[in-house]
Amino acid sequence: MKITSFEQYQQVYKQSVEQPEQFWEGIANNFLWKKKWDKVLEWNFKEPNVKWFQGAKLNITENCLDRHLDILGDKTAIIWEPNDPNEANRILTYSQLHAEVCKFANVLKNNGAKKGDRICIYMPMVPELAIAVLACARIGAIHSVVFGGFSAQSISDRIQDATCNIVVTADGSFRGNKDIPLKSVIDDALVTCPSVKKVIVLSRTRTPVSMIKDRDVWWDDEMKEVDSDCAAEEMDAEDMLFILYTSGSTGKPKGVVHTCGGYMVYTGYTFANAFQYEPGEIYFCTADIGWITGHSYIAYGPLTQGATTLMFEGIPTYPNAGRLWEIVEKYKVNILYTAPTAIRSLMSFGDDVVKGKDLSSLTKLGSVGEPINEEAWHWFDEKIGHGNCPIIDTWWQTETGGFMISPIANVTPLKPSFATLPLPGVQPILVDEHGNEITGNGVNGNLCIKFPWPGILRTTYGDHERCRTTYFATYPNLYFTGDGCMRDENGYYRITGRVDDVLNVSGHRIGTAEVENAINMHSSVVESAIVGYPHDIKGQGIYAFVVAPNKHDNDELTRKDILMTVSRIIGAIAKPDKIQFVSGLPKTRSGKIMRRILRKIAEGDTSNLGDTSTLLDPAVVDEIKAGAL
Repeated sequence: MKITSFEQYQQVYKQSVEQPEQFWEGIANNFLWKKKWDKVLEWNFKEPNVKWFQGAKLNITENCLDRHLDILGDKTAIIWEPNDPNEANRILTYSQLHAEVCKFANVLKNNGAKKGDRICIYMPMVPELAIAVLACARIGAIHSVVFGGFSAQSISDRIQDATCNIVVTADGSFRGNKDIPLKSVIDDALVTCPSVKKVIVLSRTRTPVSMIKDRDVWWDDEMKEVDSDCAAEEMDAEDMLFILYTSGSTGKPKGVVHTCGGYMVYTGYTFANAFQYEPGEIYFCTADIGWITGHSYIAYGPLTQGATTLMFEGIPTYPNAGRLWEIVEKYKVNILYTAPTAIRSLMSFGDDVVKGKDLSSLTKLGSVGEPINEEAWHWFDEKIGHGNCPIIDTWWQTETGGFMISPIANVTPLKPSFATLPLPGVQPILVDEHGNEITGNGVNGNLCIKFPWPGILRTTYGDHERCRTTYFATYPNLYFTGDGCMRDENGYYRITGRVDDVLNVSGHRIGTAEVENAINMHSSVVESAIVGYPHDIKGQGIYAFVVAPNKHDNDELTRKDILMTVSRIIGAIAKPDKIQFVSGLPKTRSGKIMRRILRKIAEGDTSNLGDTSTLLDPAVVDEIKAGAL
């Protein structure tokens, strides 16, 4: 399963493209199945309809837990480092994790959960979050994890969309110097969610919470009522494993659906290969399980490989900017997988915070969420890896389930800020705006994938047509990533950013329509337009142009009110960095907002705005230019 030289990569890649079904069948044979498949793959990208390992039966948790018990039972599965460095850490072996997952699976069953139910999880980064996720998978319930920073409105939308019947949450969570009242946010959300019958509450922050009779129960009380014996539900390879909501170019987030068999094979294979994971290595991914990175590369991928995975509750800058390096030193971390935003943020504190930290245990570094800029790449390489650690710059998406284009550690020759080459089984293609393939090297285009891989999304929950139009309708018979891409002279890929109305802020996709809808909810706002602009730390910042003719005299107060509105509706993650009040927006005569012009103004590049004569009111551009922040 492992690739150990560049020549071998080329050979395996060639084979994986020429005989993809045979290739993936070989990989799948490394996993535990209750029954093997009747057919490896059936697919078309028109409907779209993709099925991997049809007829196969399995339970992903048996691959994450049970199959390791004989040999790795006493080995550490999860190391948990709390937000407060003075609080005790927690270590769970594979045997202990297995017992906790089985117990919580029984708790879910006692509270009415059954195969096929959707369960919303809104929790802090504590081991119980991983336990809840795996317990859902154990009984065949479909988990929908919502990141702890989203608002009550966002949670309510997601619960309603999936008609969840159970919510798993905590009284609160610690994040840096903040306490986040998770349960009270859930209480607000549930006012509009009649489908929810039970709320299971973990005690984490000891925050006073309201507990509603017959609906709300305490995690600890429920765990005392059950034993650790819970057989894994037999699942079909194409049964749903989870829904994860992601922003798109329209206002409503869409529930990306991943299934049991293909997702397991893909995350396990890509984790083991890209990082060249060796037994006993300590692996630390700094993401939150609320995002796809946490699903695939804190929980499922590492655990299927019997890895030791480190979960961190806090943030890289609390209580000081050396926190990540202290964790690396404390646990002798071998593989560190983090985001360019975090790297840039830590760079801004200077090199002193790294000095004196023993980072000699590190052998491999990884980057995720957005293209890593060259300056951050070199800092990460020199100051953290001391020139000895390959940087695995991974390109992938919520929809792809796992890494698509990425170096393989100590195999692929690296190039700063390039995701390098596709992993075996991945067939990228560049096209122009008409969908014609752009061949050769030294070219730019829109990045598509022309053949399915096991981790591909199967649908968007409850709305298959949306899946088709978003990913498969732009270019016939291709999966469209929404990203622009450059392929250099050596065939290396470099992602150049979104080509649709989606921003990449701190590695998280945020739809422009979603933020505009939230801003427009403010009572004094008539209309708004959002664009991205270069931001030193976040990569992309959010610049809002807002038409608010009836606003208060105090612009600053109105700005704060608008930010509060966005926080209320989506969550703090979507707050604009800059808000410019304007009398109107540059529109064509048909009423379309010319974002291209706004983008240039936000970027401070007003010398070449192109032809503005076709606009309904060209004078508005001069006014916006003059007031730019």
